[in-house]
Amino acid sequence: MGLKSFFTRWTRGEDERAVDRAEEETRMTPVERDIDEEDYEGRKEDLLLADQDYASSEALGSAADDLPE
Repeated sequence: MGLKSFFTRWTRGEDERAVDRAEEETRMTPVERDIDEEDYEGRKEDLLLADQDYASSEALGSAADDLPE
């Protein structure tokens, strides 16, 4: 498998996830979208704080396979 092939498959998978996510958002009510946005911002803040602490970043790395996407 070449590097170009790897990146092509990877970007195709990301595109499919983005389309699935967009379709999911179109079926959400405005309240559900607001809650989803709050959840996203909270996760983003949690990851930022985890990266700043050595113990947290180690735990995050070891549990990466256990986290839902």
